Amino acid sequence: MKPILALLPALLLAFAPLPVLAQETVPTQKVQIDLTFAPLVRAAAPAVVNIYTRTVVKARQTSPFFDDPFFNQFFGDQFKSGQPKERVQGSLGSGVIVRTDGLIVTNNHVIAGADQIRVVLNDKREFEAKVIAAEERLDLALLKVDTQGEALPVLTLRDSDEIEVGDLVLAIGNPFGVGQTVTSGIVSGVARTNTGIGDFGYFIQTDAAINPGNSGGALIGTDGKLIGVPTAIFSKSGGSIGIGFAIPANMVAAVIKAEGNGGKLIRPWIGAAGEAVTADIAKSLGLPRPVGVVVQQLYPDGPAEQAGLKPGDIIVGVNGRDVEDPEGLRFRLATLPVGEKASLNVQRKDETMDLSVSLIAPPDTPAPHETLLSGRQPLAGALVVDLSPATGDELNISAWNGVAIAKIKRGSIADRVGFEGGDIIAKINDRKVETVADLVSMMETTAAPWAITINRGGKTKTFDLD
Repeated sequence: MKPILALLPALLLAFAPLPVLAQETVPTQKVQIDLTFAPLVRAAAPAVVNIYTRTVVKARQTSPFFDDPFFNQFFGDQFKSGQPKERVQGSLGSGVIVRTDGLIVTNNHVIAGADQIRVVLNDKREFEAKVIAAEERLDLALLKVDTQGEALPVLTLRDSDEIEVGDLVLAIGNPFGVGQTVTSGIVSGVARTNTGIGDFGYFIQTDAAINPGNSGGALIGTDGKLIGVPTAIFSKSGGSIGIGFAIPANMVAAVIKAEGNGGKLIRPWIGAAGEAVTADIAKSLGLPRPVGVVVQQLYPDGPAEQAGLKPGDIIVGVNGRDVEDPEGLRFRLATLPVGEKASLNVQRKDETMDLSVSLIAPPDTPAPHETLLSGRQPLAGALVVDLSPATGDELNISAWNGVAIAKIKRGSIADRVGFEGGDIIAKINDRKVETVADLVSMMETTAAPWAITINRGGKTKTFDLD
C-alpha cells in the first residue's frame, strides 16, 4: 500500500495551482506531504472490539494397554472407552459495535460452539457477551453486552452498493491476537460470487491485509462508515496475500433488522429459479454481455408467476441494482424484508420491463419428513428429507420438491460412497424418487447392483454400485 500512498501526494501537488518554480522545490513543511488516516482511525477504532472465546472440548483418554491382546484377555473391553477428559480450546476474532446499547456484529465462525465469549473494548474494558442471533450460512452473528446503561461508540453502516472498485478502505481488527491493528488498501472487486466461501457467497474483495483474528472486524470507507465485515482470505500460508473478502454492509443491516424479529432472518422467496447467463446464452439471445439470471423454473402460482415472470426471461436487476448471476439475485432478495414488494428488472427478448413481485417467506408444505437410512445399502447413514420451498432454502437447494440429503453421518456407507449433504436423489435404478417414503421402499426392495442418480449443484451424476 505504501507506493499508492506515496503517489497520492505527488498527484495532488502536480494538479495544485502553484507556480512552476514551487512545484520544483523540495517541500519544506510537513503539511505539504502529509497524508494520514489517523483522524479516521481515531473516530472508528473505539467501535471495533476484540473477541476471545473459550470452548470446553470433551474427549476420552485411553491407554495403549487397552488395545493389547494380553490385557484384553483378562479385562475384555470394559476399559476401552477410556475416561472422559476435558480441555479448553481458545480462539480469537473481532467485532463491531453497531448499536449504543451494546449490540455487536461478528462472524459466526468466531463464536460458534463457544462456552464463553469475552469482548475487550478499545479502551481495554472487558465484558461477557451472549449470542442473540447466529446465521451460519451467512457467517454472521450478533452479540450483546450489558453496558449498564452506558452508550457505547458505534460504526454507522453505509449502503455497500455505493462502493466502487478503487475506493480506499481500512481494515480494523485483531490479527493473530496482537491487539487492534489497522491496514489500508482498496476495493479490489465488488459482487464477488462463486468463491467457495460459505453457502451464501457474495463479497467485497479488498487487498487490505486481512489475517486470522481480523474475522468479524470492520472494513470502512474514507467516510468512516462500515462497508463490510472481513470474513475470509485466499492464502496458502494462512497469512494475507492481498486477497481478502468481506460480507457487504447491506447484508449485515438485514441481520441487524431481523434481530427485532427474534433474531431469525427470513429470506424472501419469489418462486423462481434459473442459471447464470453464459457467453453462449448471451450470444444466442443477442444480449450485449453475459450477465443476469435466465429463468428456468417457476413455482406454480408463486409470487414470480403471479407477477408475470415467464421461463426464458432474464432477471438483470432488483430495484434497479444489477444482478449478474443466481448468487447475486439471492443476495439482492435476502437484503429486502418479507412482506414488501420488489421490482424485478427483466429482459424479455428485445423488451425490457419492471415486474412488481411480492416478497414472502418460503412455504413449508409439504411438511418435512426426515428419515435416517440404515442397513447394508449405499445410502446408509444419510439423513433424507422431503423437499419444500422452506426446506430447499434451508439446505441452499434451488428445488421445491423431491427428496434431498440433509446430512451425511461421517464414516457411514453413504459417506464412503461419496454422497453429500444437499444432493437431490432423483432416481433409483431409473425409477423416479418423489418422496422419502418412495426412497425407503425402493432401498428395502431393491437388491444390488444399484444405479443411484442425483442432482448436485445443477449437475446430474449417477453412482453405479454393486
